[in-house]
Amino acid sequence: MNGKPVPDIRGLSAEDVISFFIVHNEKPFRGKQVYEWLWKKQCASFDEMTDIPKTCRELLSGNFTFHRASVMTTQNSNDGTVKIGFGLHDGSIVEGVLIPSGERFTACVSSQVGCPLACTFCATGRLGFKRNLTPGEIFDQAAYLNKLASERTKSMAGLSNIVYMGMGEPLLNYENVKKSVEMISSADGMGMSPQRITISSLGIPKMIRQLADDNLRCHFALSLHTPVNNKRNRLVPFNLQHPVEDIREALKYYYKKTEKRFTIEYILFKDINDSLEDAMQLAVFCKNFPVKVNLLEYNEVEGTGLLRSSPERMKAFAGFLEKKHMVVNVRKSRGKDIDAACGQLAGKGNRER
Repeated sequence: MNGKPVPDIRGLSAEDVISFFIVHNEKPFRGKQVYEWLWKKQCASFDEMTDIPKTCRELLSGNFTFHRASVMTTQNSNDGTVKIGFGLHDGSIVEGVLIPSGERFTACVSSQVGCPLACTFCATGRLGFKRNLTPGEIFDQAAYLNKLASERTKSMAGLSNIVYMGMGEPLLNYENVKKSVEMISSADGMGMSPQRITISSLGIPKMIRQLADDNLRCHFALSLHTPVNNKRNRLVPFNLQHPVEDIREALKYYYKKTEKRFTIEYILFKDINDSLEDAMQLAVFCKNFPVKVNLLEYNEVEGTGLLRSSPERMKAFAGFLEKKHMVVNVRKSRGKDIDAACGQLAGKGNRER
């Protein structure tokens, strides 16, 4: 193809695939058939498209790539959490996590290979950044974890929720994340309600506004951890480029545009952001818009010098916010024994167990 990069067919819309067949003097309905194979039937190769003529399959393979994320490793936690290492066509590995809660299952999916933001508390940030995931590679994680959840429940129920909280910053891979959300929620894909999908970000003001403008209908969560710039600069160096004030204004825009309450994710670090004064500062920040707050214990990462807050301080912090009539949830970490908890994903799942 004259040295030009070969496009990934799962980066195309249904209309693009149909147009491809029309341009090549094939019947338009072939495009609809192919699109169904790619997403709803989740085939692994052009050869699996058994109701597509061989000539059409050869036409596709001559013009497009088709790379699937495949399961390389599986690790099982004592608490029922499962971490999957997904192998990609270039040899990279990303991780997705299935988190059980009674009969409900949440999938945590990755959006990048590594992460460019280098948060000091996060194992993924130490990997550096390799590349963005394609819409198909993100979708493959969700689809496999949905299948795994269905097997666990022995029903067709599958996943209750999907959160973009794995490796990477979703809003720095916005177009591919947007496409993956569309296919996960589309009847042509997994058919999951977008109300059961959450995109979590460290806070990129321009992209928070874009998320509001595009009205994806999924939920949004901000990983804040503190509204105090000098503290956040230490935890999230990216904050030096986009301080809390810029993020606050973007969140105001988001709420004005969508009228949707969003979530503040707040990890409590010992002697850094876990005092009652810190709780007051968070409460003042949250007066700007309706939110719910998820308080998270820190999953310690070797070499960071950071420690988790004590249960007593977490309880006092939560109690202070509740007295301010705020909606607060204290989240317990899951999968810590297999490095599957929040902030621990680092592609270390290189063996099955």
